[in-house]
Amino acid sequence: MGTRGRIVAAAALAAVTALAPICAPGAQAVQRAPDQHRARALLPEPGGPYPIGTTSLRLADPGRPDPWVAGRSRELMISLWYPAARAPGPADRRAPYMAPAAGEHFGGPDGTALLNYGVTPGSTDWSGIRTHAVADAPALPGAPRPVLLYSAGLGDPRTWGTALVEDLASRGYVVVTVDHTYEASEVAFPDGRLATSVLPGMLGSPGLDIGAVLRTAMAARVADTRLVLDRLPGLGGLPGLPEHLGSVLDPTRIGMLGHSAGGFTALQAMHDDPRIAAAVDLDGQLHFPGPDGTGVHLSEVAEDGLDRPFLLLGTRSEDSGGHRVQPGWDALWQHSTGPRADFTLEASRHGSLTDAEPLLPALAHQGALPTDRLRADLGDLPPARAGTALHTYVAAFFDHWLRHRDTPLLDGPSPRFPEMTYHP
Repeated sequence: MGTRGRIVAAAALAAVTALAPICAPGAQAVQRAPDQHRARALLPEPGGPYPIGTTSLRLADPGRPDPWVAGRSRELMISLWYPAARAPGPADRRAPYMAPAAGEHFGGPDGTALLNYGVTPGSTDWSGIRTHAVADAPALPGAPRPVLLYSAGLGDPRTWGTALVEDLASRGYVVVTVDHTYEASEVAFPDGRLATSVLPGMLGSPGLDIGAVLRTAMAARVADTRLVLDRLPGLGGLPGLPEHLGSVLDPTRIGMLGHSAGGFTALQAMHDDPRIAAAVDLDGQLHFPGPDGTGVHLSEVAEDGLDRPFLLLGTRSEDSGGHRVQPGWDALWQHSTGPRADFTLEASRHGSLTDAEPLLPALAHQGALPTDRLRADLGDLPPARAGTALHTYVAAFFDHWLRHRDTPLLDGPSPRFPEMTYHP
């Protein structure tokens, strides 16, 4: 899961023994500055040629009990990001980074912004940040496009990888971001409910088996992924879907990527489901701790290996790096028969592969979090450079394996990106 994600996970997962639901009609009230004084930040411009649209959908799985909340069946929120038929006009409003209720909770005392990154509760207008996508814009018609699934880190909402997701959509992919309900910081549903994470409110439970909880989380995430894959072919028939979007989804060319626990999810889901043709793990470990939080217990994907292409992209967090220094990555590397590549982004940290990289420096400058947190969370690599490297390598990987484009960038060290260390 990466250094930051694993530290937070070890604490947050202590919450999961009681598993009480929190499902409220709106965000918890917090003391916050007036809107005009709250911090905001800008997402980087996507690097591809296409304008972007986005839409959100609720998926329900009535036959599957929710793994975190007794008496409920599983339901998810997903967002689709895709090339749009036209560039935004003056009257078009770009979609917010988060729904208002979700943004209030994310930035509140129980939200991930504080728990993972030290952002002062109530200091930031998360829903005031704008994406580069127009909500429900018509999709660009044409030949079916490859589909990518994105899974965020443990406790993070599906929005926390928007910069990378927008970049991929601008390059011609349809990207589906997935919220893992009751584990993600919060999930806002169309009927006004806000399902918040069960993790933070249950810290410190005695006798917690952290490994068992992580296995529950991973099983839930893989099942959530399967639900999305099952529903992809039928999305075109849903009422209210943006024009042309259903016809440009190519269910025969599917990839998956994720950060931290989401990277673990991507590889485990590919191991379990042959519909996923290629996957990227962004700094996500592939092993579980023992009942006392120590030891190494390899995951199934690490023990079995993979027969399809995957990319490992690590950081210089304390226990990250290439496959030779991570037991789960090393086992996966040794046991796999499919094509594979492994790179480390030098001078980076676990948060460098998320929206923490473009957003937190601007928020710190406005006083929303201590500036001394930035180096611990993001390292020393300039944010724009970290984002360019991340976006370029992920796009190159999927371009090669889903679009059959020649991408020698992945074959070894590149003078264009000296901050990327290649691990053969």
